[in-house]
Amino acid sequence: MSPSKCAIAGTLIVTSVALLPGCAPVLTVLGIGGASAVNHTLSGIAYKTFTEPLPRVRAASIGALDRMGLKLDSARSEGGNDVVTAGGKDREIEIVLEPISASTTRIRVIARSGTIFYDSATATEIIVQTERALARMRDET
Repeated sequence: MSPSKCAIAGTLIVTSVALLPGCAPVLTVLGIGGASAVNHTLSGIAYKTFTEPLPRVRAASIGALDRMGLKLDSARSEGGNDVVTAGGKDREIEIVLEPISASTTRIRVIARSGTIFYDSATATEIIVQTERALARMRDET
């Protein structure tokens, strides 16, 4: 490949990578990838904010773990947040519940597979199941 072709190819790759994050809103509008509006960090951590008080989100997240067959290890308060830990086959789950206000709670789920690998699909499913549990709780009242 000639130097000018390499430069053009390099420019196209850099431009494509730079524009890639801008695709998310377009894909969501088209109904692709926006299933439950669960956000992810680059490290595989999933998070979402619910307009529900922390005790309800905690109960729903523990219910989601039970529904998924994940064993609850602990539920504790830590630095103003609630932290729920659980485990499954080759998975360590950590759920951090942060009260944003009296009626708004942010949930952050980390699902580790081994020491350095993250399982964002399992983290996302825990949030989806938490959302479904909250809907069931609203229907019951």
